[in-house]
Amino acid sequence: MSSGGILSRVSSAVSESPIVYQGKKAASDTAFVAKKLLKSTGKAAWIVGTTFLVLAVPLIIEMDREQQFNELELQQASLLGSPPK
Repeated sequence: MSSGGILSRVSSAVSESPIVYQGKKAASDTAFVAKKLLKSTGKAAWIVGTTFLVLAVPLIIEMDREQQFNELELQQASLLGSPPK
């Protein structure tokens, strides 16, 4: 008997093992779930990002305008000598 024949038989026995089959199936299922998760995470990130742009950015801009307006009022009041509110 040659060692190539034994190695070949052991290799085929291991590759046809139910444990190896279950491992390959588990790896395939894990890859599928990971792909779906990444896809849904991307969708969620898109939704959160666009919602932030539509709702939060105008609010931030308006708050900044209000602060600038209040500072301008205080500056004008101090120049005109009237007491601040």
